[in-house]
Amino acid sequence: MTPSALPTTEILVVADCWHAEPEAEATIDRAIAAAAEFVTADIGDSELAIMLTDDAGIRTLNRNWRGIDKPTNVLSFPALQPRGPREVDDAPRMLGDIAIAYETTRKEADEEQKPFEHHLSHLAVHGFLHLIGHDHEKDQEAETMESLERQILSQLGIPDPYAERAD
Repeated sequence: MTPSALPTTEILVVADCWHAEPEAEATIDRAIAAAAEFVTADIGDSELAIMLTDDAGIRTLNRNWRGIDKPTNVLSFPALQPRGPREVDDAPRMLGDIAIAYETTRKEADEEQKPFEHHLSHLAVHGFLHLIGHDHEKDQEAETMESLERQILSQLGIPDPYAERAD
């Protein structure tokens, strides 16, 4: 079997509030495809899952996994990777899971006067980059990750999400 260029993305809508955004799943699919096509990481024949939840759901995840008892916009849970070489008949590699909270995403988009789809695309790209090993804990890591985000989002026609941030 020839590895596919794009990961298989499963989107699970677990909170009814997401029904207010009928284009959310297509927006996420486009963002993940753009990110996967842009990065140089070996992600062929892989899978990831994205859960569209609400603030209560992501707050529980944030508290249980990070010890932070408040909602956030996006969380990523990279999967552990096998140590041995990939075999031709191996199952697709699991990249991990991403959770995105509707209310926080909507609030941030509104406060920043950005189209919801642009902000959602940014969060999907951000989460995907975490799954493939990028981070922003240190200044240099943050610069690298933000640069990748800008370039990927530009491919989608989305303006720099960091342009109006006060430094």
